[in-house]
Amino acid sequence: MKNKIIALALTSAGLIGASAAHAQSSVTLYGVIDAGVSYVNHSAVTGGSKSLFKYDDGVAQGSRWGLKGNEDLGGGMSANFVLENGFNSGTGALGQNSREFGRQAFVGLTQKGVGTVSLGRQYTFSTDFLAPFSGGNMTAAGNYGFHINDIDQLTSSRADNSIKYTSDSFGGLKFGGLYGFSNTAGAFGGSLTGSSSRVYSFGATYGNGPFSVGAAYTDIHFPAVTGFTTTIANVATNGLHDLRTFGLGGKFRFGPATMWALWTNTHFTPVATASSTANIGEIGANYGLTSALTLSGAYTFTDLTGNFEGKWHQVNLTMDYALSKRTDVYVLGVYQKAVGSNNGVSNQAEIGSSSSYFGNSGNGTSNQIAARVGIRHKF
Repeated sequence: MKNKIIALALTSAGLIGASAAHAQSSVTLYGVIDAGVSYVNHSAVTGGSKSLFKYDDGVAQGSRWGLKGNEDLGGGMSANFVLENGFNSGTGALGQNSREFGRQAFVGLTQKGVGTVSLGRQYTFSTDFLAPFSGGNMTAAGNYGFHINDIDQLTSSRADNSIKYTSDSFGGLKFGGLYGFSNTAGAFGGSLTGSSSRVYSFGATYGNGPFSVGAAYTDIHFPAVTGFTTTIANVATNGLHDLRTFGLGGKFRFGPATMWALWTNTHFTPVATASSTANIGEIGANYGLTSALTLSGAYTFTDLTGNFEGKWHQVNLTMDYALSKRTDVYVLGVYQKAVGSNNGVSNQAEIGSSSSYFGNSGNGTSNQIAARVGIRHKF
């Protein structure tokens, strides 16, 4: 009898302890589903181009679901994790080259007043600290509004096998650094043969009331090894040894309006040929006509110089209507014009941060006009 009483007491104590730990922990399921119908006037086919109507997924935001958790460890310290899966709502297929948690997968520790150290597959600071100053983030243009093929790493710059420090906010100032390991023996700083990649990134951002600014630098060694984009429209950048990108952005909010400006400088260093540099400038604004209806517009200019040359002009217009806090419908229009040629081939337009959206405009054409009607739901 005495043994049974002791066992019951220990079991009760364990249950109480488990309940207390559970009360200090949380796990949240979240996600976004974005779907709609898109049109473009010129999409490449053999020998030229044709118009294209398509179901397109993840334009305003990439469709995803994820789990994030936090455990209070006491003394201002907490453990946290994120597992985030990308998918295509039209086919149900996994995104990010069929990775189960291709968008994010990391675990870390946070100390109040100091910051967070995290390890796993994570965004670089070009995405963390510069994307908030782009029309791709500020409007429903989303991945049609980000820059060609995301060459400046604003929306999908994820580093595998990385360790990252992000500071707490100090009077509105945050900063951080990231290193992504090559995981190859003798190649801590990256392979010399192109067999492995390494990434480092750092940046800072500051916000004070309606005003905020950000800056970031990211260096990717042999970017093609881990799937980073290394082309601009139809201009192949010839097997890069390094992709280095730096940017500055800012925005200002006044009443129902917000204005933003962004500049990025991306340097391509090929293995065997001369380098090229893309300077991209963007300005834009959105205006809330009502609490539910927002109009937005942005202009982006891309100037490629060096071994490859070209210019691209793009204008985005969007109208977004919130049906609720979690569901909105939107319409958008985008125009892009390419100027110049390389190796006797005219440069082509390519709307979208990934060639999977429309592809380039095809031989004999140098522009794309795109339109879309979509719906987005967050949970």
